Amino acid sequence: MVDGGGTPVTVTLAEIARIAGVSRAAVGNWRRRRHSFPVPVRGSDSSPLFELAAVEKWLRENGKLADTDHRELLWPRLEALGEREGAGLVVAAAGMRAAGVELETPDLSAAQEQLASELLSLIVADGAPTFEFFLRRWQQANARQLSSTPPPLARLIVEMAEIERGAAPVTVLDPACGNGELLAAATERWETEELKVLGQERDPVLKALAAARTALMRRGSRNAVVRPGDALRADAHADARADVVVCSPPFNDRAWGHEELATDPRWVHGLPPRTEPELAWVEHVLARMAPGGTGVLLLPPAVASRRAGRGIRSSLVRTGALRAVIALPVGAASPYSLSLHLWVLRTPAADHRGEDEVAFVDASRIGATRSSVDWSLVRRHVLNGLSGRNGRAVPVVDLLDSEVDLTPGRHVPTRSESVVTEPEWSSFGHVLASLTEMWNEFSDLEIAEPAGAERATTTVGDLQRAGALTIVSGQALPDSLPRSRSPEPGAVQVLLVADLLAGSEPTTWLAEDVVRAAHEAGEIVLAEENDVVVAALSRRPAVRVVADTTFVLGPQHFALRPDLSMVDPWFVAGCLRAPSNVRQAGSHSSAASRVDVRKLRLLNLTLAEQRRSGELAKNVEAFEQLLRDARKKGEELVKGLGEALFTGTLHEIDRS
Repeated sequence: MVDGGGTPVTVTLAEIARIAGVSRAAVGNWRRRRHSFPVPVRGSDSSPLFELAAVEKWLRENGKLADTDHRELLWPRLEALGEREGAGLVVAAAGMRAAGVELETPDLSAAQEQLASELLSLIVADGAPTFEFFLRRWQQANARQLSSTPPPLARLIVEMAEIERGAAPVTVLDPACGNGELLAAATERWETEELKVLGQERDPVLKALAAARTALMRRGSRNAVVRPGDALRADAHADARADVVVCSPPFNDRAWGHEELATDPRWVHGLPPRTEPELAWVEHVLARMAPGGTGVLLLPPAVASRRAGRGIRSSLVRTGALRAVIALPVGAASPYSLSLHLWVLRTPAADHRGEDEVAFVDASRIGATRSSVDWSLVRRHVLNGLSGRNGRAVPVVDLLDSEVDLTPGRHVPTRSESVVTEPEWSSFGHVLASLTEMWNEFSDLEIAEPAGAERATTTVGDLQRAGALTIVSGQALPDSLPRSRSPEPGAVQVLLVADLLAGSEPTTWLAEDVVRAAHEAGEIVLAEENDVVVAALSRRPAVRVVADTTFVLGPQHFALRPDLSMVDPWFVAGCLRAPSNVRQAGSHSSAASRVDVRKLRLLNLTLAEQRRSGELAKNVEAFEQLLRDARKKGEELVKGLGEALFTGTLHEIDRS
């Protein structure tokens, strides 16, 4: 099995695990115990690569493909095409053919045609979800080159448009549709035969994927039209007037056409400055909205306050075209380091004499952690804010000053961020209930008096020499690797000592493609499922068992990789958490104790006994995490209650 250039298609251990539907630890066991398992053809000792054809043959011969997902077998061959455009066009071509629509794309090569044919068979057999599977994989593989609206945000944008409009639309337009995420959300929410879905995209591959996606969702309907080109320079839907326009336009595109479009009739609110391309998209969206139409755009926060755009912002406010501005939490969408804004627009009535108010909602501190966004909390906060419960409607006259700053944080009272809300009360109560439940379980345990003779123990070093586990050392990241303080889709955590000691979410991330390349080059070390990670520099036990999340092992870490037929990882973690164990294995020659992991000791137990002890260790760790959560949520409640007292919004309930 080779790619288009004649090079054998290779897969990693993680990809083999996905193909077979098992854990990476299971694949590692096959490789250690079965001499017939294929040998690596490329890569390194820490990141071997195996020929896909040989792996598939071995899996079939050993009965490991009975329940496999055949999509996992096809994806490595698509990825082996080695280019973003090639794999994307194959996915798009298969999707369009499944929908019975001709795709206007460059001719595919023989290798691409073969893959498109196989993918078409899978889509025909399994439906649109299979197309979505390959689209998501393609996006993840090219995450650094692409920017896509996260599905929960796309659904929120569509829901906001419906609420503002007050009814389901007949025509929906996205003039910069990317891979069609917003169009897909609109189609899913307003699935009617009459719905007309229009899109435009300047990237040929994204255009093809969006066209295939909408065609599949609309079952080949002629009411789904996605056209190529830049909507600002060459509007393919110039005659359209849509009930709803949704858009996540490109950011900071200074070459948007300022000179050539200087006299364009779309600039009703003024010619957008060269440095304000996003405002050009705002005016374009307004120009394509039908009477009574609604528009929702995702924009960078600077658009709300840059001096160059204040004239256009003033006109939008005065004419009633701007309905609301919502600040989203950091991490809601790319670029993930910014608190992006949603602007809600509407077509002013012909006899409009000035809108009274603009709504502002600040959700920038709602539902966000270092690793994710709680979209249910964000959605509730945004929709409640638009209805007046936790936002603020600001009179137009108060906005029309010398700055016309539309940043929500400037207009929403601070107390709305700090006041204790019902979800916070219930969240704290849930943690307390979980703590009580676990405490009741612990009450059935007892700590017996020590036996006369000490229990027999062994060291980690002894287990390593016996082949029962392997010790893998973490390493410092090369300075050349680009890092992020917040996760992008597919990003991989970097585990640092401070994170492990605090038991907190990671503070450093690497993009998926960066991790893949660095791992293959031997520049980083990855923790695997069931590894027991130990901090080598610690004054107290700092241990973590790797569950289902891969992460990069930073410096001063060791991963103890057990043979699961001999050692239970949770039992190992439980033993290593004992303070006395860490003290006796530490070197106290400096202010910080450096742990020699080979000297750490474990009880000599049978595997069955280890597993029973490991279950107890797992419960202890869960109890520790609940205590951390209770402290964090309790501190948040205390702050909120204090703010509510200060603002006079805290009252006792009258139960008479």
